[in-house]
Amino acid sequence: MIFLMDLQMMVLDVIYFIIRNSIRVVLRPRTKPIDGELVLITGAGGGLGQIFAQEFTKHGAEVVLWDINTSSNEQTAKLVREKGGKAYTYTVDVTDRQDVYRNAELVRRDLGRDVTMLVNNAGVVAGERMWDCPDEMIERSMKVNCHALFWTVKAFLPQMKAQNHGHIVTIASVLGLFSTACVEDYCASKFAAVGFHESLAHELLADEVDGVKMTLVCPYIVDTGMFSGCKIREEVEQFLLSPLDPQYCVEQAMNAILVDQPLVCIPRLTYLPFLSRALLPWESNVVTYRFMGSDKCMYPFIEARKQLLLNNSVKVE
Repeated sequence: MIFLMDLQMMVLDVIYFIIRNSIRVVLRPRTKPIDGELVLITGAGGGLGQIFAQEFTKHGAEVVLWDINTSSNEQTAKLVREKGGKAYTYTVDVTDRQDVYRNAELVRRDLGRDVTMLVNNAGVVAGERMWDCPDEMIERSMKVNCHALFWTVKAFLPQMKAQNHGHIVTIASVLGLFSTACVEDYCASKFAAVGFHESLAHELLADEVDGVKMTLVCPYIVDTGMFSGCKIREEVEQFLLSPLDPQYCVEQAMNAILVDQPLVCIPRLTYLPFLSRALLPWESNVVTYRFMGSDKCMYPFIEARKQLLLNNSVKVE
């Protein structure tokens, strides 16, 4: 009897959340205020991290900037301060757990308060075929894109749970939801990031920690230069899936963060291959990939990286 009652309640809840989230597509829910929040952003020295720092500043938050590159990190801080915001810079190697833990304590001591929002944004890609790629580069992809999430969350989540207040944002990728050829290191690490994020979200819900929110951000290729040269079929790129403008990508991510949205794919069109991967036969997805040019889209990217490395080696010599 209890089982049947629980089953009935589950079905009603499922229907309720489907209706609620369908309505939210049309009627945007109220955004939460984040003025005064202390936001830590990894990979803050450039790309999306630099834009995130400025966007959080616009909303009145203070930002803690972590990056392995000191000079580019300071440049981000300068942009934030020019907008009237507060920025605190730390040179951190997120692949080194002891460095992460040490700097987490340093942040608490320096600022006298806890980080309330964590944006795990740092990311790398090897840009070589697996059999041509040095083992160290493959390991680095896993360490930056996946392992670092464990270290930063372990460093900051306990304080969020104690206060029942916080927000953890994981900048993953659509390539953490569905894959393509020749980026095994990146896909593996981003699939791992998605799994980590979702498992942690379930854990917080199971522990009834309702004040710590989770947002998983899965963008398509962003025009930051990270995947420079990547090319799908021209007509598809022109009319449906061109590389994302970084500012647009961050603004869409911020929209999701400010309404505590659990998952956002950017653009919305990329929800479709995520669904088709689960619902359609493998061969159907292969045919679709070939039509779109997605099956070999990384070939020119890899060649571009080889040429860049060759040019740099010639300059050094």
